[in-house]
Amino acid sequence: MPLYSYENKHKDNHCTYCLGGFDVMQKLADPVLTHCSYCGCEIKKIITTAHIIAATTVAPNSTLSEKNIAKNDFTQYRKVGKGQYEKTAGKGPNTFSADD
Repeated sequence: MPLYSYENKHKDNHCTYCLGGFDVMQKLADPVLTHCSYCGCEIKKIITTAHIIAATTVAPNSTLSEKNIAKNDFTQYRKVGKGQYEKTAGKGPNTFSADD
């Protein structure tokens, strides 16, 4: 979902939430907000720079690879049965159970 920025429309009537502006995560189909949910004053959507992940970002498949997970000191487990897990990468117990 996109992140939209809003700010107070009239600087004379505001609360601390809307005076400095704020961000709201909304669906594309959601209507534009017109009033602050805290104080009820008029607000407007403002145009900001987009926060886009660069195309050079590592692909999720390699980010979540067992080798990369272990290299970054995380541990990965996979479910092998009802409430049973075994380690596939990293440090930690080789297996554990939900009953433990």
